[in-house]
Amino acid sequence: MITVIKPEYFSLEDFMTNPHDKTEWVDGQLIEKEGMTLRHGKIQLRLGSCWQDYKESSGQGGEVYTDVPCRTKKQGRSPDVAYLTPDLVAKYGNVPTLPQSFPLCAEIVSPTDIAEEVLLKAQEYLESGGEEVWLVYPESKWVMIITENQGLMFTYGQTACTQKVLIGFNIAVDQLLA
Repeated sequence: MITVIKPEYFSLEDFMTNPHDKTEWVDGQLIEKEGMTLRHGKIQLRLGSCWQDYKESSGQGGEVYTDVPCRTKKQGRSPDVAYLTPDLVAKYGNVPTLPQSFPLCAEIVSPTDIAEEVLLKAQEYLESGGEEVWLVYPESKWVMIITENQGLMFTYGQTACTQKVLIGFNIAVDQLLA
């Protein structure tokens, strides 16, 4: 389910300088992100915490965020979990909205999300500076990892691992979705 927020006028530039919490700027409209459940929030926190712990223990640095705005070529998006490399933190660490996609981001797919739209969003991230997108499907127990050149799927009993960013990170799907 999508709720359109109807301010008088809110441009993409407005979103870039003053993003609203839990919203995305899509096709000229400010859209409220909906469908977040307790399970969604738990998985989001778990993945973000695991990325945070790994970037520190591996010495790779950077920053991990949740529900933080970025600009793609067409839209203003807010991935559920995002990782920014140290060089991009140095360059953009204090802007209200990242002017490109995060190198690594994740979307926790809600039961109300439309599969094709989620895949198009992942493609949008990749076309706008993103290198790797994780799509987490809690209900079907799948983790899909998409890069420019490949798409991988992992399920219970398997271990999902980063492909291009935050190299070496891995997590058992069972642990992530527990």
